[in-house]
Amino acid sequence: MNVLLIGSGGREHALAWKIARSSHFTRLLSVPGNTGTGRYGQNVPFPLNDLEALVDLGQREDINLVVVGPDNPLADGIADAFSAAGIPTFGPKAAAARIESSKSFAKEIMAATGVPTAAAHVFDSPAEAAAFAQQSGQPWVVKADGLALGKGVVVADDLPATLAAIARLGATPAGKRLLLEERLEGRELSVMALCDGERLLPLPTARDHKRLGEGDTGPNTGGMGVVAPVDEVTPALLDQIVNSCMQPVVNELAARGTPFRGVLYAGVILTRAGPRILEFNARFGDPEAQAVLPLLEGDFLEVLYDCAVGNLHPETLRRRKGYAVCVVLCAEGYPGKPRTGDPIRGVEAVDDEQVLIFHAGTAIGPAGLCTAGGRVIGVTGLGSTLARARARAYEIAERVAFEGKHYRKDIGAE
Repeated sequence: MNVLLIGSGGREHALAWKIARSSHFTRLLSVPGNTGTGRYGQNVPFPLNDLEALVDLGQREDINLVVVGPDNPLADGIADAFSAAGIPTFGPKAAAARIESSKSFAKEIMAATGVPTAAAHVFDSPAEAAAFAQQSGQPWVVKADGLALGKGVVVADDLPATLAAIARLGATPAGKRLLLEERLEGRELSVMALCDGERLLPLPTARDHKRLGEGDTGPNTGGMGVVAPVDEVTPALLDQIVNSCMQPVVNELAARGTPFRGVLYAGVILTRAGPRILEFNARFGDPEAQAVLPLLEGDFLEVLYDCAVGNLHPETLRRRKGYAVCVVLCAEGYPGKPRTGDPIRGVEAVDDEQVLIFHAGTAIGPAGLCTAGGRVIGVTGLGSTLARARARAYEIAERVAFEGKHYRKDIGAE
């Protein structure tokens, strides 16, 4: 099977690694790809917003399946373009991808289906949102309605912080519409499930760490590390989340004529009243994929194709016993303006089947491998216990070296 992979992050390296292990795998093209994806095929430097050129590439290269990693191409209709050309695509069409690209649309779907979520108010201007917040006199969770690279949510601790978040997010393209949402208390987790438009196949649960510093301090990031699975999620609780919070959304999208084919990601908070949905994403999490995919056994590529054509067979995938801990190594300056161009040492010396290195912001320069982005590398440790997986990840995280390296020391320590 010839596969076209869309994206260039650590998630895409993990997808390429998993896809290449399939018995159906023949060839991989990654657009634009990165140092990691290039190990499994050819990187093609195409702009992701040129859908016509991408479809031409897919037809010219006899692509059998397109796998979409990031959110923006889905919102822009990349799955629509390839599907119209007769090329199966793992990733929802734009209408179904609105479950992520518009938080107000997601709230509408959840209200229509009775999915438990936080109460929210939607505003079409920052001025309206600020006036409401002032009148309420209380802090709110402020959310930009559109896609914001994982940085469109501020959990404000007081009213001044709420107003500052409204002003900041309201000045961004994603914040043309804003949501003020009640703050829920509880522990958060991620539930990703493969979907063929009707059926869901839940993957191992995960817990990501968004804040830059230990103890969940500092600014929000795209993700600093992940633990999978989450022990407190029993099989019964997972069934409840899938059947009460996710399946109704899949059913509603199908009933509206916009079936969801891809991976549905539920951001869940476990409150005293039970699980509540914080948000939905329409793609694999990054870095969640780097921890979850190594815990899967079976033919991953076959399952992706089956989802794309609407014929999922859940028995194709099995869950591997044990744990995965992914620690993200970042460049100095992240999540602001990261330092780049620094040589990376110690990566090629890693020779351990229980440790995986996933490239994100790396490039090959005159001096060899160097930093090229904010989140540089993800180190995933595997183990029969959480402690063993964590120890393996941190052993290598300490060994990989580049100037300005920063990483959290508490991933999996709770």
